[in-house]
Amino acid sequence: MAALFGSRVRRLRTAAGLTQEQLGARTHVVGTRITQVERSSGARPTQELARALDEVLGADGLLIDLWPYVYREAFPDWSRKFMELSARAASIREYAAHVVPGLLQTEEYAHAVLSVGRTLQSEEHLAERVEARLQRQERLAERDRPELWVVLDEAVLRRPVGGTDVMRRQLRRLREAARDRRTTVQVLPFRQGQHDSLGGSMTLLTMPDREETAYLEGSNYGRLVEEPAEVQEHALIYDRLRAAALPPVLSLDMIRAAMEGTYRGANVPTRSDRRRVAQQQLQQPGGWQLRGGGRRAPRRGPRS
Repeated sequence: MAALFGSRVRRLRTAAGLTQEQLGARTHVVGTRITQVERSSGARPTQELARALDEVLGADGLLIDLWPYVYREAFPDWSRKFMELSARAASIREYAAHVVPGLLQTEEYAHAVLSVGRTLQSEEHLAERVEARLQRQERLAERDRPELWVVLDEAVLRRPVGGTDVMRRQLRRLREAARDRRTTVQVLPFRQGQHDSLGGSMTLLTMPDREETAYLEGSNYGRLVEEPAEVQEHALIYDRLRAAALPPVLSLDMIRAAMEGTYRGANVPTRSDRRRVAQQQLQQPGGWQLRGGGRRAPRRGPRS
């Protein structure tokens, strides 16, 4: 479908007497983007670009009608490509709506998560999937491991995936992971209400060359977003989630409360509690702190 869409664009462009650069200028993209569309290479066209091409080329709705089929076909190997990008990323920012992110899962928890779903074929297939997930986690043990920032919806803490014991050990693993100076864990409590990412989880990958990619995931789909403008929209949504979430110290307290209370009501700190902890952090001469822009300030002494 992507090839069909591209051939139609090329035929219409040629009939209109436009070069790829000229068509790009009229649709507000670079000429190489038109080349990618016509050759069905690179990122698939966004819905906005399909509409712009349809209007400029006078396609009478043809390109708009074709676009949904291109979109559905766009990510048949999304999982493989996402993992390849993750392995090279310098920074990984995740919002987890339903389960603990794969990079921080225990083997028991991963087994429970991966044991459900329509794509599971056999016990051997399940074992392969769990092994692949655990191998991905080796990236966090490397010297050049990425900066990892995870925002967990409170639902992640409340859902006892694999049973109470498995979940308790998983929560302990989260607390241990947060001790690494390159890993930050926050919790977005229910009391924050609705937000822009209620539909599913989101991951933002930043490559060493600063190029960014977004990955959106639901219960039975995955979508890799490479269009820069769309990636920036999701980055803004993530920044809002991160701002609405509890500070790291209070988030770890909430995780501990869930772990020790067996999900019977981890207390969400009040606004005054959050101010008090923030003031205490700012008054500390050493240790890690959060400063403006969401970046961790340099450490001045050994971490307790």
